[in-house]
Amino acid sequence: MSVIIFGSINMDLVARTPRLPAPGETLTGRSFAAVSGGKGANQAVAVARLGIPATMIGRVGNDSFGQTLLQGLKADSVVCDQVLVDDTHSGVAVIAVDDASENNIIVIPGANGNVGEADVDRVQAVLPQAQVLLLQLEIPLSAVVSAAQAAKQAGVTVILDPAPAQSDLPADLYPLIDIITPNQVETSQLVDFPVHDLDTAHQAAIVLQKRGVQTVITKLGKLGALCVTASETFQIPVFPVQAVDTVAAGDAFNGGLAAALAAGLSLKQAATQASAVAALSVTKAGAQPSLPTREALTAFLAAHQSSGT
Repeated sequence: MSVIIFGSINMDLVARTPRLPAPGETLTGRSFAAVSGGKGANQAVAVARLGIPATMIGRVGNDSFGQTLLQGLKADSVVCDQVLVDDTHSGVAVIAVDDASENNIIVIPGANGNVGEADVDRVQAVLPQAQVLLLQLEIPLSAVVSAAQAAKQAGVTVILDPAPAQSDLPADLYPLIDIITPNQVETSQLVDFPVHDLDTAHQAAIVLQKRGVQTVITKLGKLGALCVTASETFQIPVFPVQAVDTVAAGDAFNGGLAAALAAGLSLKQAATQASAVAALSVTKAGAQPSLPTREALTAFLAAHQSSGT
Protein backbone atom coordinates (compact mmCIF):
# COMPACT_ATOMS: atom_id res chain seq x y z
CA MET A 1 0.00 0.00 0.00
CA SER A 2 1.44 3.37 -1.01
CA VAL A 3 0.49 6.82 -2.25
CA ILE A 4 2.12 8.90 -4.98
CA ILE A 5 1.84 12.65 -4.54
CA PHE A 6 2.46 14.65 -7.71
CA GLY A 7 2.48 18.35 -7.05
CA SER A 8 4.04 21.46 -5.61
CA ILE A 9 6.84 21.90 -3.10
CA ASN A 10 7.08 25.41 -1.60
CA MET A 11 8.70 27.36 1.16
CA ASP A 12 5.97 29.11 3.14
CA LEU A 13 6.86 32.58 4.43
CA VAL A 14 4.29 33.11 7.18
CA ALA A 15 3.45 36.41 8.88
CA ARG A 16 1.01 36.50 11.79
CA THR A 17 -1.04 39.69 12.07
CA PRO A 18 -3.97 40.87 14.22
CA ARG A 19 -6.12 40.97 11.07
CA LEU A 20 -5.62 40.61 7.33
CA PRO A 21 -4.58 43.88 5.65
CA ALA A 22 -6.92 45.83 3.42
CA PRO A 23 -5.70 46.72 -0.11
CA GLY A 24 -2.90 49.28 0.14
CA GLU A 25 -2.65 48.95 3.94
CA THR A 26 0.56 48.24 5.87
CA LEU A 27 0.25 46.32 9.14
CA THR A 28 2.80 45.50 11.80
CA GLY A 29 3.02 41.73 12.14
CA ARG A 30 3.51 39.81 15.37
CA SER A 31 5.79 37.03 14.12
CA PHE A 32 7.41 35.52 11.07
CA ALA A 33 8.49 32.00 10.15
CA ALA A 34 9.80 30.20 7.08
CA VAL A 35 8.04 26.81 7.01
CA SER A 36 8.18 23.96 4.50
CA GLY A 37 4.95 23.79 2.49
CA GLY A 38 3.36 23.51 -0.93
CA LYS A 39 0.12 21.59 -1.39
CA GLY A 40 1.86 18.55 -2.83
CA ALA A 41 4.54 18.40 -0.17
CA ASN A 42 2.04 19.04 2.63
CA GLN A 43 -0.11 16.16 1.45
CA ALA A 44 2.93 13.90 1.13
CA VAL A 45 3.93 14.61 4.73
CA ALA A 46 0.33 14.06 5.87
CA VAL A 47 0.33 10.61 4.25
CA ALA A 48 3.76 9.64 5.57
CA ARG A 49 3.03 10.71 9.16
CA LEU A 50 0.01 8.43 9.10
CA GLY A 51 2.30 5.47 8.45
CA ILE A 52 1.58 4.99 4.74
CA PRO A 53 4.54 4.97 2.29
CA ALA A 54 4.50 8.25 0.36
CA THR A 55 6.44 9.05 -2.82
CA MET A 56 6.76 12.73 -3.72
CA ILE A 57 7.21 13.72 -7.37
CA GLY A 58 7.84 17.35 -8.30
CA ARG A 59 10.61 19.95 -8.42
CA VAL A 60 12.53 22.25 -6.09
CA GLY A 61 14.96 25.01 -7.01
CA ASN A 62 18.72 24.95 -6.87
CA ASP A 63 18.81 27.15 -3.78
CA SER A 64 18.90 26.98 0.00
CA PHE A 65 15.10 26.71 0.16
CA GLY A 66 15.25 23.66 -2.09
CA GLN A 67 17.79 21.95 0.14
CA THR A 68 15.72 22.67 3.23
CA LEU A 69 12.52 21.45 1.58
CA LEU A 70 14.07 18.14 0.55
CA GLN A 71 15.63 17.63 3.98
CA GLY A 72 12.26 18.21 5.62
CA LEU A 73 10.46 15.72 3.38
CA LYS A 74 13.11 13.07 3.94
CA ALA A 75 12.99 13.65 7.70
CA ASP A 76 9.31 12.68 7.54
CA SER A 77 10.18 9.52 5.58
CA VAL A 78 8.74 10.80 2.29
CA VAL A 79 10.49 9.11 -0.64
CA CYS A 80 12.10 11.90 -2.68
CA ASP A 81 14.06 9.92 -5.29
CA GLN A 82 11.81 11.33 -8.03
CA VAL A 83 12.06 15.00 -6.97
CA LEU A 84 14.10 16.98 -9.49
CA VAL A 85 16.38 19.87 -8.47
CA ASP A 86 15.70 22.49 -11.14
CA ASP A 87 18.02 25.31 -12.21
CA THR A 88 15.74 28.06 -10.90
CA HIS A 89 14.39 29.24 -7.54
CA SER A 90 12.13 27.10 -5.38
CA GLY A 91 8.43 27.79 -5.14
CA VAL A 92 7.44 30.28 -2.45
CA ALA A 93 4.12 31.02 -0.73
CA VAL A 94 3.69 34.30 1.14
CA ILE A 95 1.04 33.77 3.81
CA ALA A 96 -0.70 36.11 6.25
CA VAL A 97 -2.59 34.56 9.19
CA ASP A 98 -4.79 36.67 11.49
CA ASP A 99 -6.09 36.25 15.04
CA ALA A 100 -9.27 34.58 13.76
CA SER A 101 -7.09 31.90 12.07
CA GLU A 102 -8.09 33.15 8.61
CA ASN A 103 -5.41 33.50 5.96
CA ASN A 104 -4.56 34.80 2.53
CA ILE A 105 -1.84 33.34 0.35
CA ILE A 106 0.28 34.46 -2.62
CA VAL A 107 2.08 31.64 -4.44
CA ILE A 108 5.14 32.18 -6.68
CA PRO A 109 5.56 28.86 -8.55
CA GLY A 110 9.31 28.88 -9.23
CA ALA A 111 10.47 25.33 -9.99
CA ASN A 112 6.88 24.07 -9.69
CA GLY A 113 6.05 25.96 -12.87
CA ASN A 114 8.56 23.86 -14.83
CA VAL A 115 6.93 20.52 -14.00
CA GLY A 116 6.08 18.72 -17.25
CA GLU A 117 6.08 15.47 -19.21
CA ALA A 118 9.47 14.37 -17.90
CA ASP A 119 7.99 14.45 -14.40
CA VAL A 120 4.90 12.56 -15.61
CA ASP A 121 7.27 9.85 -16.87
CA ARG A 122 8.60 9.54 -13.31
CA VAL A 123 5.03 9.22 -12.03
CA GLN A 124 4.36 6.49 -14.56
CA ALA A 125 7.47 4.58 -13.49
CA VAL A 126 6.27 4.19 -9.90
CA LEU A 127 2.54 3.69 -10.50
CA PRO A 128 2.76 -0.14 -10.40
CA GLN A 129 3.60 0.04 -6.68
CA ALA A 130 0.85 2.51 -5.74
CA GLN A 131 -2.82 2.39 -4.76
CA VAL A 132 -3.53 6.13 -4.93
CA LEU A 133 -2.30 9.12 -6.96
CA LEU A 134 -2.92 12.43 -5.21
CA LEU A 135 -3.02 15.56 -7.39
CA GLN A 136 -3.48 19.31 -6.89
CA LEU A 137 -3.35 22.37 -9.15
CA GLU A 138 -0.14 24.18 -8.11
CA ILE A 139 1.76 22.64 -11.04
CA PRO A 140 0.95 23.07 -14.77
CA LEU A 141 -2.46 21.67 -15.62
CA SER A 142 -1.19 19.73 -18.62
CA ALA A 143 1.04 17.67 -16.32
CA VAL A 144 -1.90 17.01 -13.97
CA VAL A 145 -4.01 15.70 -16.85
CA SER A 146 -1.21 13.50 -18.19
CA ALA A 147 -0.53 12.02 -14.75
CA ALA A 148 -4.23 11.31 -14.22
CA GLN A 149 -4.37 9.56 -17.60
CA ALA A 150 -1.40 7.38 -16.68
CA ALA A 151 -2.92 6.48 -13.31
CA LYS A 152 -6.28 5.65 -14.87
CA GLN A 153 -4.59 3.29 -17.33
CA ALA A 154 -2.69 1.66 -14.46
CA GLY A 155 -5.84 1.14 -12.36
CA VAL A 156 -4.63 3.50 -9.62
CA THR A 157 -7.22 5.61 -7.74
CA VAL A 158 -6.97 9.29 -8.72
CA ILE A 159 -7.79 11.93 -6.10
CA LEU A 160 -7.82 15.57 -7.23
CA ASP A 161 -7.72 18.45 -4.79
CA PRO A 162 -8.82 21.25 -7.18
CA ALA A 163 -6.83 23.97 -5.47
CA PRO A 164 -5.95 26.69 -6.12
CA ALA A 165 -9.47 27.06 -7.48
CA GLN A 166 -9.90 27.13 -11.25
CA SER A 167 -13.17 27.51 -13.12
CA ASP A 168 -11.93 26.24 -16.48
CA LEU A 169 -10.67 22.71 -15.86
CA PRO A 170 -10.51 20.81 -19.18
CA ALA A 171 -13.46 18.55 -19.91
CA ASP A 172 -11.17 15.56 -20.48
CA LEU A 173 -9.83 15.72 -16.91
CA TYR A 174 -13.12 15.02 -15.12
CA PRO A 175 -13.60 11.41 -16.34
CA LEU A 176 -10.10 10.60 -15.08
CA ILE A 177 -10.96 11.60 -11.50
CA ASP A 178 -12.13 8.95 -9.05
CA ILE A 179 -12.54 11.40 -6.15
CA ILE A 180 -12.57 15.21 -6.25
CA THR A 181 -12.33 17.13 -2.96
CA PRO A 182 -13.16 20.83 -3.38
CA ASN A 183 -14.05 23.23 -0.59
CA GLN A 184 -17.02 25.59 -0.88
CA VAL A 185 -15.16 28.29 -2.80
CA GLU A 186 -13.58 25.81 -5.20
CA THR A 187 -16.88 24.02 -5.76
CA SER A 188 -18.63 27.30 -6.53
CA GLN A 189 -16.00 28.16 -9.14
CA LEU A 190 -16.14 24.71 -10.70
CA VAL A 191 -19.93 24.72 -11.16
CA ASP A 192 -20.50 28.47 -11.54
CA PHE A 193 -23.13 28.85 -8.82
CA PRO A 194 -22.84 29.57 -5.07
CA VAL A 195 -22.28 26.56 -2.82
CA HIS A 196 -23.00 27.37 0.82
CA ASP A 197 -24.93 24.47 2.39
CA LEU A 198 -25.67 20.76 2.02
CA ASP A 199 -28.36 21.24 -0.62
CA THR A 200 -26.22 23.37 -2.94
CA ALA A 201 -23.25 21.05 -2.34
CA HIS A 202 -25.38 18.11 -3.45
CA GLN A 203 -26.51 19.99 -6.56
CA ALA A 204 -22.88 20.78 -7.37
CA ALA A 205 -21.86 17.16 -6.89
CA ILE A 206 -24.45 16.06 -9.44
CA VAL A 207 -23.02 18.58 -11.93
CA LEU A 208 -19.49 17.27 -11.40
CA GLN A 209 -20.62 13.67 -11.73
CA LYS A 210 -22.30 14.47 -15.03
CA ARG A 211 -18.90 15.70 -16.20
CA GLY A 212 -17.42 12.29 -15.38
CA VAL A 213 -16.22 12.41 -11.77
CA GLN A 214 -17.08 9.26 -9.84
CA THR A 215 -17.15 10.58 -6.26
CA VAL A 216 -17.43 14.15 -4.98
CA ILE A 217 -16.40 15.09 -1.43
CA THR A 218 -17.23 18.73 -0.73
CA LYS A 219 -15.52 20.27 2.29
CA LEU A 220 -18.04 22.59 3.95
CA GLY A 221 -16.20 24.02 6.96
CA LYS A 222 -18.39 23.86 10.07
CA LEU A 223 -20.87 21.64 8.23
CA GLY A 224 -18.24 18.96 7.76
CA ALA A 225 -18.01 17.18 4.41
CA LEU A 226 -20.65 15.91 2.00
CA CYS A 227 -19.79 12.73 0.10
CA VAL A 228 -21.74 11.89 -3.04
CA THR A 229 -21.11 8.68 -4.98
CA ALA A 230 -23.11 6.95 -7.71
CA SER A 231 -24.94 4.89 -5.09
CA GLU A 232 -25.02 6.88 -1.83
CA THR A 233 -24.82 10.31 -0.22
CA PHE A 234 -23.61 10.89 3.33
CA GLN A 235 -22.34 13.68 5.56
CA ILE A 236 -19.17 13.50 7.63
CA PRO A 237 -19.58 15.80 10.67
CA VAL A 238 -16.76 18.11 11.63
CA PHE A 239 -14.75 17.28 14.77
CA PRO A 240 -15.00 20.18 17.26
CA VAL A 241 -11.59 21.68 18.09
CA GLN A 242 -10.11 25.06 18.99
CA ALA A 243 -8.66 26.41 15.73
CA VAL A 244 -5.25 28.08 15.78
CA ASP A 245 -4.29 28.08 12.08
CA THR A 246 -6.34 26.74 9.14
CA VAL A 247 -3.59 27.06 6.53
CA ALA A 248 -3.07 23.30 5.93
CA ALA A 249 -6.53 21.95 6.76
CA GLY A 250 -7.36 21.06 3.17
CA ASP A 251 -4.02 19.34 2.65
CA ALA A 252 -4.46 17.42 5.90
CA PHE A 253 -7.88 16.25 4.75
CA ASN A 254 -6.59 15.01 1.40
CA GLY A 255 -3.55 13.32 2.90
CA GLY A 256 -5.75 11.62 5.48
CA LEU A 257 -8.19 10.49 2.81
CA ALA A 258 -5.49 9.08 0.53
CA ALA A 259 -3.73 7.31 3.38
CA ALA A 260 -6.94 5.68 4.57
CA LEU A 261 -7.94 4.49 1.10
CA ALA A 262 -4.45 3.10 0.47
CA ALA A 263 -4.77 1.19 3.74
CA GLY A 264 -8.00 -0.41 2.51
CA LEU A 265 -10.59 1.56 4.49
CA SER A 266 -14.06 2.16 3.06
CA LEU A 267 -14.90 5.58 1.63
CA LYS A 268 -16.95 6.51 4.71
CA GLN A 269 -14.16 5.39 7.06
CA ALA A 270 -11.59 7.21 4.95
CA ALA A 271 -13.60 10.45 4.88
CA THR A 272 -14.04 10.27 8.65
CA GLN A 273 -10.29 9.82 9.11
CA ALA A 274 -9.67 12.72 6.72
CA SER A 275 -11.97 14.95 8.77
CA ALA A 276 -10.13 14.01 11.96
CA VAL A 277 -6.71 14.67 10.42
CA ALA A 278 -7.93 18.09 9.24
CA ALA A 279 -9.34 18.89 12.69
CA LEU A 280 -6.04 18.01 14.35
CA SER A 281 -4.09 20.12 11.86
CA VAL A 282 -5.91 23.35 12.70
CA THR A 283 -4.98 23.05 16.37
CA LYS A 284 -1.32 23.88 15.56
CA ALA A 285 0.37 26.66 13.60
CA GLY A 286 2.10 26.15 10.28
CA ALA A 287 1.52 23.82 7.35
CA GLN A 288 3.69 20.71 7.72
CA PRO A 289 4.38 21.24 11.45
CA SER A 290 0.62 20.96 12.10
CA LEU A 291 0.13 17.58 10.41
CA PRO A 292 -0.56 14.78 12.92
CA THR A 293 1.11 11.41 13.37
CA ARG A 294 -0.74 8.11 13.25
CA GLU A 295 -0.45 7.88 17.04
CA ALA A 296 -1.99 11.32 17.52
CA LEU A 297 -4.82 10.45 15.12
CA THR A 298 -5.53 7.15 16.87
CA ALA A 299 -5.70 8.86 20.26
CA PHE A 300 -7.91 11.66 18.87
CA LEU A 301 -10.39 9.23 17.31
CA ALA A 302 -10.50 7.12 20.47
CA ALA A 303 -11.18 10.19 22.62
CA HIS A 304 -14.01 11.35 20.37
CA GLN A 305 -15.56 7.89 20.17
CA SER A 306 -15.57 7.63 23.94
CA SER A 307 -17.13 11.09 24.27
CA GLY A 308 -19.74 10.34 21.58
CA THR A 309 -18.57 13.07 19.14
